[in-house]
Amino acid sequence: MSMIIARPDYLNRIKAFQGRSLIKVLTGMRRVGKSTLLKQIQESLLNEGVKESQIIQINMEEMENEPLTDYHRLYEHIQRRLQKDQMNYIFIDEVQEVNQFEKVLNSLQAKGNADIFVTGSNSQMLSGELATRLSGRYVEIQVYPFSYKEYLKLNELKPGNESLQEWLQTGGLPAAGGLSSEAWREYLSGIYHTVLLKDIVQRKKFTDVALLESLSQYLADNISNQITPKGIADFLTSAGRKTTSKTIGNYLSALKEAFLLNPVQRSDLRGKKIFDRGRKYYFTDTGLRQYLIGGRVRDLGRLLENAVCTELKRRGYDVSSGDWNGLEVDFVARKGSEVQYYQVSASVLDEAAYDREIRPFLSIQDNYPKILLSLDSFDLSDKGIRHQNLLDFFLENET
Repeated sequence: MSMIIARPDYLNRIKAFQGRSLIKVLTGMRRVGKSTLLKQIQESLLNEGVKESQIIQINMEEMENEPLTDYHRLYEHIQRRLQKDQMNYIFIDEVQEVNQFEKVLNSLQAKGNADIFVTGSNSQMLSGELATRLSGRYVEIQVYPFSYKEYLKLNELKPGNESLQEWLQTGGLPAAGGLSSEAWREYLSGIYHTVLLKDIVQRKKFTDVALLESLSQYLADNISNQITPKGIADFLTSAGRKTTSKTIGNYLSALKEAFLLNPVQRSDLRGKKIFDRGRKYYFTDTGLRQYLIGGRVRDLGRLLENAVCTELKRRGYDVSSGDWNGLEVDFVARKGSEVQYYQVSASVLDEAAYDREIRPFLSIQDNYPKILLSLDSFDLSDKGIRHQNLLDFFLENET
């Protein structure tokens, strides 16, 4: 049975803002462990001497809290429990279930004795009223599925190619590890359909659920490929699912807002500009992608590429793909003034594969680190290009 493990990287980032007049917003797809992080923060507060009466915890997905989806009632509920002349620690899980929730947060924050922590499974909540009304007064921390290191700890496994493939196949959702293949499929199916129906169809008032499922399937089959809404619409229309590029664009945005997908834009490495046409789409959780293609590992290189994308984003990098005179770099990772280039392949022991992967690196006329990632255990570093084994990359302590 899986245990609950601490996630110090997230806890330290959240705790750094504790006590400040900033609303702490934890975002991420359903079941990545946001609620567990809120519980761990509460336990930490109790250990520091905060009284239970100072902690107000509300999970908006529990049936008994359904009346609180009315923001007036939520505000009254919290107001009655506030301790005067003391700091109050307010935790609201899945806050987007409350219509006009930002009014509640804004009013509580103005009181000066409320430290507020909320979670949400839809990024649109930060791009609308919350951002407008609380400009500069909130901090967003996106929570990702378990990293390889966390997966090993959670399931008490040793590092190695076998556990790496298990993590890629199973995914990093906390409850997914250790399940039988049938139970895993049922669990992932439940999450996938909840995200589609509750976070996308109901919220966006989409009417064509079958099209949304066809699009998800298409994306799962095409991770790491450069694709456009028009290309997808043409493909689905030819397969008998008539649609338009505008509809596909709207559906893609909704899948991103529900944290199901990580779109990666293409950038011209010479002109430093972003290309408008074509993006790569990766799944935030490799397990969900595997569920959608029937659980088989038929394209290990692309699955590894998906996992590297999520890992770089987990470490706080902005990620794009790179183009240098028509030669493609899998990932350009940027954090402040730091830039790193990455190529990902299952193996580059074959000379033709090695040459293909390093050719873009050799063309780039700058001195930023160029890193070739593969499962090969031999050190193939050469010509200023650093080769790193993927196991070592995923086990790094960098956050």
